[in-house]
Amino acid sequence: MPRTRLTRTVALSALVALLLTAATACGDAGGLQGSGPTETAVSPDKLWPQLTPASRPAYEIGEVNREVVKGVMLPGDDIHDVNPVTVVRKELDKSPGDYEGKDAQYRETGRLMAQCAGGAGHGKCPVLRPYFRDLTGDGRPELTVGFRLMPGRTTAVRVYTVEKHRLMQVMSWDDAVSSVELAGRSVIIRSPSEVAGYEYRLQWTWDADQKAMLLTHDEMLRTGPRKKTPHLFPWSWGDGA
Repeated sequence: MPRTRLTRTVALSALVALLLTAATACGDAGGLQGSGPTETAVSPDKLWPQLTPASRPAYEIGEVNREVVKGVMLPGDDIHDVNPVTVVRKELDKSPGDYEGKDAQYRETGRLMAQCAGGAGHGKCPVLRPYFRDLTGDGRPELTVGFRLMPGRTTAVRVYTVEKHRLMQVMSWDDAVSSVELAGRSVIIRSPSEVAGYEYRLQWTWDADQKAMLLTHDEMLRTGPRKKTPHLFPWSWGDGA
């Protein structure tokens, strides 16, 4: 039957009745109402049980980053006495081929370190403003340092703590960074994904056994809008078919 003005009126009347019924149900102060049948729980299927469980990783990716920063001593164990620019220079000095010379991968970082006389976070200095927060739970702050790896859009993120008058690096990560957060005992880094509408979220959390920040979460999250759901009534309300 063609959709005419009459069928449009009937459909509108049915829709109004449906909405009134829903509104009445929402305002009902009566007993509990069921939300429909509960989906049956399905246990996971273990695949290939005949395989021998692996006892060691296939690749070494440096999951525990723990390293003494040589040449930096803290007699008073106060991490506020650390100069972030000095710490970054110590790292650059270990790999001069990455920062010195016209063909060096991060030559701009090496060149702009000369602009750090005013301290981290000032002028063209590639070392960013430092942050201090207790990430280990011992009541003393740790030092979080970032510096730009140029040319390019990569940022290096480092976390340091103090142990027995020595500065200890306990986290290291280089990435294209959207944001960095300190939350509780964790460092959270968000990075863009090659998949439109998604981003990576990586979280490092202090581990007392390893005495380092471990990568505890690595996930891809949606950031863009979801696809539109189909319209409840796909037909047109206009006259005619």
